[in-house]
Amino acid sequence: MAEQQKDDEILGKAYDSKIMRRLLTYVKPYKKYVVMAIIMNIIVAALPAVRPLLSKIALDTYIANKDYNGLLMISMIVLAVLILQAVVQYYLTYYSEYMGQKIVYDLRVQIFKHVQKLALRYFDKTPVGRTVTRVTNDVDSLNEMFSSGIVQVFSDVFVIIWIYVFMFGMAWDLALVVLLVMPFLIYATMVFRKKVRETYRDVRKHLANLNSYMQEHVTGMNIVQIFAKEKDELEKFSAINGEYRAANIKSVFYYAVFFPVVELLSAITFGLIIWYGGGEVIQSKLTLGVLIAFFQYTEMFWRPVRDLSEKYNVLQQAMASSERIFKLLDDETFIPDAENPVKLEKVKGEIEFKNVWFAYNPGEYVLKNVSFDIKPGETIAIVGATGAGKTSLINILTRFYDIEKGSITLDGIDIRQLEKRDLRKYISMVLQDVFLFSGNIKTNINLGNDEITDAQIIEAAKTVGADKFISKLPNKYEEEVKEKGATLSVGQRQLISFARALAYNPQILILDEATSSVDTETEILIQEAIQKLLVGRTSIVIAHRLSTIQNANKILVMHKGELKEMGTHQELLAKKGIYYRLYQLQYKDQEVVRTV
Repeated sequence: MAEQQKDDEILGKAYDSKIMRRLLTYVKPYKKYVVMAIIMNIIVAALPAVRPLLSKIALDTYIANKDYNGLLMISMIVLAVLILQAVVQYYLTYYSEYMGQKIVYDLRVQIFKHVQKLALRYFDKTPVGRTVTRVTNDVDSLNEMFSSGIVQVFSDVFVIIWIYVFMFGMAWDLALVVLLVMPFLIYATMVFRKKVRETYRDVRKHLANLNSYMQEHVTGMNIVQIFAKEKDELEKFSAINGEYRAANIKSVFYYAVFFPVVELLSAITFGLIIWYGGGEVIQSKLTLGVLIAFFQYTEMFWRPVRDLSEKYNVLQQAMASSERIFKLLDDETFIPDAENPVKLEKVKGEIEFKNVWFAYNPGEYVLKNVSFDIKPGETIAIVGATGAGKTSLINILTRFYDIEKGSITLDGIDIRQLEKRDLRKYISMVLQDVFLFSGNIKTNINLGNDEITDAQIIEAAKTVGADKFISKLPNKYEEEVKEKGATLSVGQRQLISFARALAYNPQILILDEATSSVDTETEILIQEAIQKLLVGRTSIVIAHRLSTIQNANKILVMHKGELKEMGTHQELLAKKGIYYRLYQLQYKDQEVVRTV
């Protein structure tokens, strides 16, 4: 959690050239839009600066000489300039947003593709919300920068440049007078940037605390309610929320101070123009048209200054978001494929573990020197206490994790010599905690694989007994499934997962305590389906209820990461070892239940 909070508080520089260069690689495919945007920025910035020049010409040349036709002509030119500015502004906005959306689309696809390649070790240590935030909030920050932030910054800078070009062209001495306020503006901006940077850090820190608290307590809401802790948790939340509010108010304070300072400097500039420019007009050294044009230029000058101040936050947030995104993209927690992988043509299903050692954390072995083999079509069961290493055997067989020592072979080939996708397409798994996606029942069985026909889906559901409840639903196989299958019972979700496994027709089937969460009636139904499922397949069954695995060809008894016993149900009972004691314990529990 501390690492997550630290990551969420990344502030970074307001402008980081290294990060910006990397961001520009996403712009490269759309460089023609960038060129268009720059050209249109120059034009759209110059057109407003032309209007005061036209006002000066109208006053000094036509109004002063009472030339009505000339005044009409200059008015038409002003109208044409406004229309041209509107047209260019439309295309600038459209293509900037278009480019921004394309870049954001590419970036989101890249992040999602990268996340799919990450090993489970990454997800073991990284909260889901943190990864989701990278794809949503952080990418949205970049969208704002690419779509409007950078474009607006360019426009504002070009507007300021054009203003000074025209002002110096009209009256260089009056332009220098206007520049007298620039040192004060630069100093005020530097102070503002420093203070906003500090408050931005505080806002990010308190927002991270708020998000973390909210996520944790919504997830554990049943615990909060059952122990009647609503009032206490509300008080804690209010305190965290109050700190976040205070940080935002502090940030608003600096904006509230900075903008009046800008307005004050603007008023001083107007005063200087009236004092110096007015004197020049009185002495006939300057025309009235130039003086009026300078008033207009000065008013135009302060608008982009305010915009640039606001865009500072956009740029700063984009840099921080970029840093977090690139940290994710640079994460190489991968399970590597072999450089020249062996291609599987047909799988028989022969599996062998040879002196396998495995640890989730370096040096802390959860599997120690495990060796066994499974013949094609055999069913083996794995039993043992919680933490004995049962699920770890499945995790390394499917290469969710790689082993430290030893080897695992499939049909005589080390699984590290196979592509992960090639290996996993021959394996189906049914877990204790079933995960269903939002969608409908059909897509949760075929997982969007169009090669699995509707007939195969229905046949798989009938085989495992899921069709009995699916056919009673209003929309049958098109029935909507809410997030995590919230509208279905535990047993119904389990049956759908069995139908999913069967629909993919795997050569290797793994059942990880697949019946531990269902009632007795559903378990009987599933056990009948399992017997059909196991025929002709190499099967691995992790079981808590020993009564369900008595017909397995071989039973492996795990204890503290070691394979302690192996044999058939009767052979292990005859040994009167760990399996015998587990069986006796469950048998006594069942007797007590029956007596009650």
